[in-house]
Amino acid sequence: MSEQTEPQAPLSEQPDAQAPGTQSHDPAVPEAYAAFMRTGWADLASDVSRHPVAPHAARRREHLAGLFPGERLVVPAGTFKVRSNDTDYRFRPDTAHTWLTGNQTTDAVLVVEPDGSQVLYARPRSSRETDEFFRDRQYGALWAGKRPSLEEMAASLDLEVRHVDELAQRLSDQTKTRVHRGVSAEVDRAVSGDEGADAELSRVLSELRLVKDDWEVAQLQEACDITTLGFEDSVREWDRVLEFGERWIEGTFFRRARAMGNDVGYDSIVGGGSHATTLHWIENTGPVTPGDLLLLDMGVENTNLYTADVTRTIPVTGTYSPVQRELYQLVLDAQVAGIDAVRPGAPFSAPHDAAMRVLARGLADMGLLPVSAEEALDPTSKVYARWTLHGTSHMLGMDVHDCAQAAPEAYAKGDLAEGMVLTVEPGLYFQHDDLLVPEELRGIGIRIEDDILVTADGSRNLSEALPRTPEAVEEWMGRLRG
Repeated sequence: MSEQTEPQAPLSEQPDAQAPGTQSHDPAVPEAYAAFMRTGWADLASDVSRHPVAPHAARRREHLAGLFPGERLVVPAGTFKVRSNDTDYRFRPDTAHTWLTGNQTTDAVLVVEPDGSQVLYARPRSSRETDEFFRDRQYGALWAGKRPSLEEMAASLDLEVRHVDELAQRLSDQTKTRVHRGVSAEVDRAVSGDEGADAELSRVLSELRLVKDDWEVAQLQEACDITTLGFEDSVREWDRVLEFGERWIEGTFFRRARAMGNDVGYDSIVGGGSHATTLHWIENTGPVTPGDLLLLDMGVENTNLYTADVTRTIPVTGTYSPVQRELYQLVLDAQVAGIDAVRPGAPFSAPHDAAMRVLARGLADMGLLPVSAEEALDPTSKVYARWTLHGTSHMLGMDVHDCAQAAPEAYAKGDLAEGMVLTVEPGLYFQHDDLLVPEELRGIGIRIEDDILVTADGSRNLSEALPRTPEAVEEWMGRLRG
């Protein structure tokens, strides 16, 4: 943010190489052209309606303010991140900021004052008195699109909004201030903070999101429903998948995510054959080969930034081989056990423990464990994890790994509560170079993942529209492929 309070000089009056938002290769702008560009424009207001999250966000801010009475809280949205040279990634705001405001514009900062009042400091569209609107590549309306005005943001978010240029002065006094750090370098520099106090704010912001309200659950359901459509799109284009491989599914799923949501919630994992044994395979450059299994771990982020996270492992030919079916059923049995363990008051670890008991016993029955299943399950051993590798669950929400800064006692070592949403995603992974498994198993990776809402009396599967049983998967593929 700028510390200037006076309007910036027109860019045409500044040296081109140093003009904000311009590049050295931009052509010079004659004053006659610049002056002509500043005339004859109508500053048309946009029709805005109250954002549906506004009342929920207001309650969240009030709750947050009550947890830190007499202190100023600063929660920035962040700014653009460079992808390459002068090209930025498409902006995605910080989760905590948007959860508290609904704002998705760059450079905005929420400030909750010691008296509980709340102000969003934001960067609106520029007036036509400067050259920003036609010369600035990051913020200019003719380059990057029309930003909302302060009045439009206030009307949409039901929140007082001031120009971000006023923020530096606001933060310059000696008020005790906590900052949600690591989001905006400029805000971090503006406030000399207390590391412990700032970390506590970030922890609280994570923990407040552990339990979802009804509006958030509806957003997650929407994300899961769109994700289902993206999986279906991928199977419908199977001839292209066989021709172009993993890349085609990545692109097909992304098209659905952009058409009906904001983006994908994370880089899609499209693992054909042995690529499925790499947990976060996001290169997606391999072939899709008949006879192999294909692991698809994909999720749509909806327009309000809530994401699904769903995995299915499907047979490339449309039919599981006997060995593939046996392994798939073992993973499915483990997932069913994990989902059955989800209920209010149960430890967060309960789904993992239940799923691992099934997998360890299955591995023992296959003769792969060097000890009994019960010995392998002992925390001092866990040798079964050679083939299971990862935890079974994580929280889900606006981040695919949501609430990541929550204290262990509230999350990993805590108990489940009604309104939490978590994944249940056990897997088996036999590396292609693993000499301790039969050759026919090497290179097989299977994961089944669903998004589970903790309800008053158990759980609800938000992603249940996608088939899970081997028979249902085969029927689904056959129907979609025609």
